[in-house]
Amino acid sequence: MAEFLALDSVRFGYGSRVILHDVSMRFERGKIVALIGGSGSGKTTILRLIGGKLRPQAGRVVFDGRDVHALGRHDLYRLRRRMGMLFQFGALFTDLDVFENVAFPLREHTDLPEEMIRDLVLLKLESVGLRGAARLAISQLSGGMARRVALARAIALDPPLIMYDEPFTGLDPVGVATIARLIRRLNDAVECASIVVSHDIEDTFAIADYVYLLAGGRVAASGTPDEMRASADPNVRQFLEARIDGPVAFHYQAKPLAADLGLPA
Repeated sequence: MAEFLALDSVRFGYGSRVILHDVSMRFERGKIVALIGGSGSGKTTILRLIGGKLRPQAGRVVFDGRDVHALGRHDLYRLRRRMGMLFQFGALFTDLDVFENVAFPLREHTDLPEEMIRDLVLLKLESVGLRGAARLAISQLSGGMARRVALARAIALDPPLIMYDEPFTGLDPVGVATIARLIRRLNDAVECASIVVSHDIEDTFAIADYVYLLAGGRVAASGTPDEMRASADPNVRQFLEARIDGPVAFHYQAKPLAADLGLPA
């Protein structure tokens, strides 16, 4: 299957602080690709670049044959409708009930009649096991249920790309397993391209087809989950085994402490 989304030699930073150094990645429909790496390694920045929220300083992001950052505002908004996003803590509208949260993108981006919106919302809620919770308030949901509602909303428009930013954060083991299974099942059912940003190695590797490890603003390693587990690369071993010592230093780069304190060297 041909690539559906590509990052080609993307570079991005804030002033003199470089976040990504010439990063290249490939994503295919029907595949789940995991982005792993330490906090601040640029994983969420990549999602924002894909969605056009940030603009690279060099390189390109190509989505379904179109350069995301060469598009005008109108075309970029249209392109974003083809991207589903599950935010880290769901980002549900607390003043709307479950049904209305899932209906929101359908009302916002389509002119579908109310009867069809109703049917689509119930179908999406059924796919995540929450059709019976359609009229519950968000405050009545557990963390795992809220995450499933957010997933139903993310797939409301049947996007060919779904991005998951830390989908397992804050969930108990049953909730994690439920969301992981849903991500895999939905990906296989609609053959979308799925990107999962996560620190949860075990559950992410269980559903991913391919993995990119980010370290030092670069792709430090990549491969299938089995290839990553078998890798002797020190970046991979440090991250998978939670080693404090390794290529990724504990201390952020700085002058010697004595110099900052005005003490003799």
